[in-house]
Amino acid sequence: MLKECLENVRKNSPLIHNITNYVTVNDCANILLACGASPIMADDINEVEEITSICNGLNINIGTLNSRTINSMHKAGWTANRLSHAVLLDPVGVGASELRTRTAVELVKNIKFDVIRGNISEIKTLANGSGSTRGVDADIRDSITEENLAEYVKFAKQLSKNMDAIIAISGVIDIVADSKEAYVIYNGHKIMSKITGSGCMLSAFTTAYLAANKDNKLMATVAAFCAMGVAGEIAQKRMGELDGNASFRNYLIDAIYNMTGEQLEAMAKYEKR
Repeated sequence: MLKECLENVRKNSPLIHNITNYVTVNDCANILLACGASPIMADDINEVEEITSICNGLNINIGTLNSRTINSMHKAGWTANRLSHAVLLDPVGVGASELRTRTAVELVKNIKFDVIRGNISEIKTLANGSGSTRGVDADIRDSITEENLAEYVKFAKQLSKNMDAIIAISGVIDIVADSKEAYVIYNGHKIMSKITGSGCMLSAFTTAYLAANKDNKLMATVAAFCAMGVAGEIAQKRMGELDGNASFRNYLIDAIYNMTGEQLEAMAKYEKR
């Protein structure tokens, strides 16, 4: 199934509309091109409806939130819902400010998201409607470990039921869940946390997989998470003595570009819970 999901992205080349943050917008565009999709970035309220209507998926990321784009996010989301397009929310830094928290809660209330993707602190804050995060990073106290994994799997399933969306939690251990089943994913490398935008890239990347695999969105999300983790492992192994995080970012995108379905199937490490 992972191989099929990857190949469907290459075959269908979905056009993905990204209302994302300007810190990582270039990386999001490049990861989409690398996987075989096409990116478009538009956040002016006067064109988001038209842009969304010609796309296959919508990625909403609140990383550099401002009052101008909040209405654009809602309008694009409503349009995507009306057209039955894939829609993903990345509630970056929710809990860091009242504006972020209120905006994320309102987006979830007013837009039907196929997937909500974030780190565990962001997802917990969104679930509670309030809370705090360490900027855009997960609080170390919220880390998913083998000891608390069962608890967080149960939490993700229940939240999926409550929010009627796939819950995708990224971290050292990833959890992707709907209300009935969850997948625990062990791919990736710790150096991925040393580049700005690995999470943002994952959200754009996952939206492409959703758009190209509309009949099985849970496995599409699992495939995207596995592929990004595998790419991180491949990129880290490629690093030389003088390479740092900037080189790693480029190697990561290269790994996505060159990845085959067979390679993904062979290297993916996940289990169903």
